[in-house]
Amino acid sequence: MKIAVLPGDGIGPEIVAQAAKVLETLRRDGLKIEMEYAHIGGAGYDAAGDPLPDATLELAQASDAVLLGAVGGYQYDTLARPLRPEQGLLRIRKGLSLFANLRPALVYPELVNASSLKPELVSGLDIMILRELTGDIYFGQPRGIRTLDNGERQGFDTMLYSESEIHRVAHVGFQIAMKRNKKLCSVDKANVLDTSMFWREIVTDVAKEYPAVALSHMYVDNAAMQLVRAPKQFDVILTGNIFGDILSDEASMLTGSIGMLPSASLDANNKGLYEPCHGSAPDIAGKDIANPLATILSVAMMMRYTFAREDIAQRIETAVRKTLQQGLRTADIAEAGKQKIGTAAMGDAVVAAL
Repeated sequence: MKIAVLPGDGIGPEIVAQAAKVLETLRRDGLKIEMEYAHIGGAGYDAAGDPLPDATLELAQASDAVLLGAVGGYQYDTLARPLRPEQGLLRIRKGLSLFANLRPALVYPELVNASSLKPELVSGLDIMILRELTGDIYFGQPRGIRTLDNGERQGFDTMLYSESEIHRVAHVGFQIAMKRNKKLCSVDKANVLDTSMFWREIVTDVAKEYPAVALSHMYVDNAAMQLVRAPKQFDVILTGNIFGDILSDEASMLTGSIGMLPSASLDANNKGLYEPCHGSAPDIAGKDIANPLATILSVAMMMRYTFAREDIAQRIETAVRKTLQQGLRTADIAEAGKQKIGTAAMGDAVVAAL
């Protein structure tokens, strides 16, 4: 298992270090794991003047999977757009042909009270959000800032999807639904956007190949409301790039903290980039208070989706669960009567449980 490890910026190096402890433990147990580190984001700019140095992309392409921390920092906000840390993340997704972003929102029984919603609304919650990753308004052309004939400046972006892009991610969505509860909700804005009307048409067509899956459609504004009104009505949510970005962050708070949410970004062959859903949190970087569990759970997803080792994935997830059962909490999920510990201590606790 050749894994490219890209710690990135902010809290990235701290949380990735804890996930690396888990991988080292698995290697000592006999799993053949090889890790090689490289820079991305602001760290890539600092090291090579590029948020995705050529050497980093080459390593990622030559590896079986990629483990990434987070990118971004206030000190990079004044850089030209192509040099900003976030461009490194967008470019590596494109460079690896990653199109399916899996973001599970799972509420552990031990963290029901950490959610901002009432316990009865989130207890037992288990949603999989599937976000298309290569199209939509984030990548559509033309885009930019221009000056109109009347002298007024105008910013513009283009939302677009090709039929093949929607087809392939829809198939992934229905295949995931077949392994879960055979229920898929496609989220769009078909009452306003032509792109969404096209999305709905293609998803409906693909659904004919999966008659066992119950397909529903929902406008994104209603979906955002329903996620906080009655989130357990959802099982698999399939949606485009920008809607998936927003809805998955909203869903993260159902679980108690975005620090608990892992993610997987897959290509057509299940090669993946694995990262926590949260950002680089530069305000808490270096303070040993960030939650590493999303990054550790991302390693579990790596074992499940890229390496087809469900046994190892479940072993990691069980270790996280046991750690929570022991009453150990980082600051973001802290509650009365539980022991608050730091980033490194949480990593050590998971390794001990492992």
